[in-house]
Amino acid sequence: MENLPVHAAADGYVARIKVEPFGYGKAVYINHPNGLTTVYAHLNSFFSELEEYVKEQQYLRESWNVYLTFPEGKFPVKQGQVIAKSGNTGGSMGPHLHFEIRNTATDTNLNPILFGFPIADNIPPVIQRIAVYNRNKSTYEQSPQMIAVKQTPDGYVTVPPVITVSSDRVSFAVSAFDQQSAAPNHNGIFEGILYDNNKEVIRFAMDTISYNNTRYINAHIDYKTRAGNGPYLQHLSELPGYINSIYRQKTGNGVIRLTEGSPHHFRIEIKDGYNNTATLQFKVQYKPGAYTPVPAAGKTSYPLMVNVGEGSEDCEFYIGEKGLYDSARIGYRRTVSSIPEVVSATHTIGSDRIPLQEGLILRIKPDTALTPEDMSRTVIQRFSGTKKEVVKPQWQNGWATASFGSFGSFQLVLDKTPPRIIPVGFTNGQNMSKAASLVFTATDNLGTVKNFRAELDGKWLMFTNDKGKKHIYRFDDHCPPGKHSLKISVADEAGNITEQTYTFTR
Repeated sequence: MENLPVHAAADGYVARIKVEPFGYGKAVYINHPNGLTTVYAHLNSFFSELEEYVKEQQYLRESWNVYLTFPEGKFPVKQGQVIAKSGNTGGSMGPHLHFEIRNTATDTNLNPILFGFPIADNIPPVIQRIAVYNRNKSTYEQSPQMIAVKQTPDGYVTVPPVITVSSDRVSFAVSAFDQQSAAPNHNGIFEGILYDNNKEVIRFAMDTISYNNTRYINAHIDYKTRAGNGPYLQHLSELPGYINSIYRQKTGNGVIRLTEGSPHHFRIEIKDGYNNTATLQFKVQYKPGAYTPVPAAGKTSYPLMVNVGEGSEDCEFYIGEKGLYDSARIGYRRTVSSIPEVVSATHTIGSDRIPLQEGLILRIKPDTALTPEDMSRTVIQRFSGTKKEVVKPQWQNGWATASFGSFGSFQLVLDKTPPRIIPVGFTNGQNMSKAASLVFTATDNLGTVKNFRAELDGKWLMFTNDKGKKHIYRFDDHCPPGKHSLKISVADEAGNITEQTYTFTR
């Protein structure tokens, strides 16, 4: 359900708000005297005084998308005060309230479950499977050995109880979820601990995570398996490029060295925030076998190092020292495109199943001479499967340079096609006296609309754009009765602009 009242968790003041099409949508941040900040996101609206002030600022800045900060005395709140109505805005996949507790000074996320909320929970987590990795090679260059588990009166065990491996260095990952007593939802687990012959090796805990470090979730999970539509697997080892990690090493980093002979006895404990615990016990025995390495294409790149890619005379790429979580062979392939708008070769770099923490710096040369006007209308397009994005590059000495957050295929596209403006349920000259809103969509041939601007009788008019889909203006006092002229202007990433003027009566 939407539009349920959202109450302040404690006394404090509104310190900031955010309105954005993706991410948290509409969100409010309340600072409290004890040094904590509570966050309430995916809201439909703020309380009336704050909603009105935000709207004034949006019109002053001529931007629906805003980030505002406030002094302590501007909007004080009391515990239990209704501060907003719940919703489904931003990156939300369904109506709910996203709630956080943060350390105000560091903006670090703290686990709200650890603050003693009266939530009934006497159900231990559920362990679904474990995975075993050969750590003589990269986690991105293998498919782990999936091991089934079953629950017994004494806890979980693997099927089979003794796992045979041909590698003398292994690590593990686990699929698990947690539930609370009064809800069927599958929640994340709080803590995972690995023991080797009853000695703790390593653990992770979801207690304090900086918002700036949330992308490191891609180092905690088996990203390659998940990207291939496999299950979520949470590593019980710390990848070498995972900086400021959630792991706590006791006797090692989670990579276990095995010797031929007696099996190792392992125990994994999975806990929730209320200390309900699920335990899995199993054995692993190392038996050397014939192993013929399969050569992989590309140069091996390493975490915590600056890696220069092996491209071609018209393509160069660089991976920063914080780019990779584990070593990986980054392949490269150059192909010639037959699409007229593509003004370079197509350069395929790496695999989108290898995650990046920091951007890939890419430089491409066009395969034909471009005029300054053509350069201004040229973008770098990245595609991988059905996913596409475009970035406006910087030009220097005939090279186009841009940064990307994922591997894929890249090419220069000369884009001279302007975006389209499409009215929804509205025709030019219409009488809108009984309508509640004006709605438009904007589309572009490369899929990215950079800017949407509306002016009513020469003055900026605020259209919302939740989830980057429809642009909606809900009639208010900014549109009085009478005849009006509405000018819509839309720009794409390449700088092409489309303008349309409509008239209507209100």
